[in-house]
Amino acid sequence: MARDWESTFTFWAQGPSKTEQERYENAERQVRQAIQDSPKLAARNITVFTQGSYRNRVNVRQESDVDIGVCCYDVYFGAYPTGMTRETLGHTGSDYTFLVFKSEVEEALVHRFGRAAVTRGNKAFDIKANSYRVEADVAPFLEHRRYAADRTHLSGVELRPDDGGSVINWPEQHYSNGVSKNSACGRRYKGMVRILKNLRNEMDGQGVASAKPIPGFLVECLVSNSPNECFARDDFNAAVRATLAHLFNNTMSDEKCSDWGEVSELKYLFRGRQPWTREQAHAWLGAAWNYVGFE
Repeated sequence: MARDWESTFTFWAQGPSKTEQERYENAERQVRQAIQDSPKLAARNITVFTQGSYRNRVNVRQESDVDIGVCCYDVYFGAYPTGMTRETLGHTGSDYTFLVFKSEVEEALVHRFGRAAVTRGNKAFDIKANSYRVEADVAPFLEHRRYAADRTHLSGVELRPDDGGSVINWPEQHYSNGVSKNSACGRRYKGMVRILKNLRNEMDGQGVASAKPIPGFLVECLVSNSPNECFARDDFNAAVRATLAHLFNNTMSDEKCSDWGEVSELKYLFRGRQPWTREQAHAWLGAAWNYVGFE
């Protein structure tokens, strides 16, 4: 008997249940309280925020944890155009380093949750789940400022992994663009993201090799690069077909998608040091088309 994909897509498009939502929110509240209870952090200009799929309302049931950012705005990492430095802006260096901040966040989390529940990772801390909160990944950040020639700047967040390098994210711009995209297409964008993330997860579970290297974040960014008319169809089958077709056809070569950006539109999707490639995305999109049985 042929699978009823319309029913499957309809189910996949739905967000998490109320109970799941409450456990996500509990985790966020507990982390915020941990920072507020810290004598070292309470006086600093710190924002605790959810990020990732939970914040952007594209989380699916297989994503059991919540990503939480803890950003200090007392100091910043700067990116400057040619001819500009922090000194030309009248700013000075700080003795408060990212490493010190991360250690103070670790102290606060351990004090709140207990040493056994907190694991320090290369980029973030893992907080084990319990009966009233989901597992949480807590990432410490300092503000990242991308300056323009007129001395204005965009504000993002940056962390420095323990093994070196840096990771820059733009959570507020990502969130804002996702809300705008969802509104512009009759609130169908985020449902399509959840559908394709669930499809990717099922394919991976069934051993489809091309699904393995495709993270949920990439799926979200791919869908954001689809025209709104892809979602404006009579049913989910037609919408999924149109979205996969557009993405597959436009990832055939670098030329067609070289200017595609992440949802924030502040990083290129297939340029620079991304943990995925256009070829990987293209292979998965073709496999997804065949997996559903489109012709």
